[in-house]
Amino acid sequence: MTLALVGAIEAGGTKFVVAVAQPGGAILERVRLPTEAPGQTMPQVVAFFRAAAARHGPLGGIGVGSFGPIGTDPGAAGYGTILHTPKPGWAGTNYRDWLAPLGLPVAVDTDVNAAALGEWLAGAGQGVDTLAYTTVGTGIGTGVIHRGRPLGGFGHYEAGHIRVAHDRLRDPFGGVCPYHGDCLEGLASGAAIMARHGTGLDRLADPAEAIALVGGYLADLAVNLVLLHMPDRLIFGGGVMKAPGLIATLRRETERRLGGYLVHPRLDPGLERYIVGPGLGDLAGITGAIELGCRAAREAGGPG
Repeated sequence: MTLALVGAIEAGGTKFVVAVAQPGGAILERVRLPTEAPGQTMPQVVAFFRAAAARHGPLGGIGVGSFGPIGTDPGAAGYGTILHTPKPGWAGTNYRDWLAPLGLPVAVDTDVNAAALGEWLAGAGQGVDTLAYTTVGTGIGTGVIHRGRPLGGFGHYEAGHIRVAHDRLRDPFGGVCPYHGDCLEGLASGAAIMARHGTGLDRLADPAEAIALVGGYLADLAVNLVLLHMPDRLIFGGGVMKAPGLIATLRRETERRLGGYLVHPRLDPGLERYIVGPGLGDLAGITGAIELGCRAAREAGGPG
């Protein structure tokens, strides 16, 4: 039996990456669309899949990795529905409803879970049982994957909103999170860095203190991930992590905060093998979305 192609969507706050791929992950066609109102963006997505299927062959399923918060429980009525997002016009949008005219099974997860899945399959997370992938960009999010399945409870994890140690003498900045002020995302995200400095870390004339500050906040998250999940590896990606020296600071501050409490072969001295950057770079999210599409096809009994 010929394996069907799959559709994949990496839905971000500023752009959608939409692709048709072979089940093994090879991308046949891909476009980028601006994230406008759902009524503008989603019809373009549907049109792309129809045109791409006409060119390359029928699709067996579609995988979606989306910004959120979003309903990720397949057994719940709100599965695939974006919840109280600050993205104007998107709260209440249901991907499965928009994609229903295509007549295909659809699997939906968060963008960071999709990226974690992609890294577990084909990137820096290959060969491990439990992986925590954190993206540090406009916002901050973490996906935890155990043997290829994302972990969560009644909803997906919101690691970006944990409380961190905030020394207001050192850092008087109040934070940008509209819900919590100085949570991790409020202090260390790309949006927070722009609000604090007016530019990115990589463009500061003297970034040493800013790198130390952000690295320390992210180390608070890393320590919590280690203590709560004991992952075999931590991956930190996203635009903010490209700043020179940040991942080295993160490793150093995480090791310092752990304080020698844990001794395990996974925790190499200096954590250079334990805390790493993404192996797939900017392709992690769409790679995971392709796999979600394959799983949707298989679970529906199709040839994906």
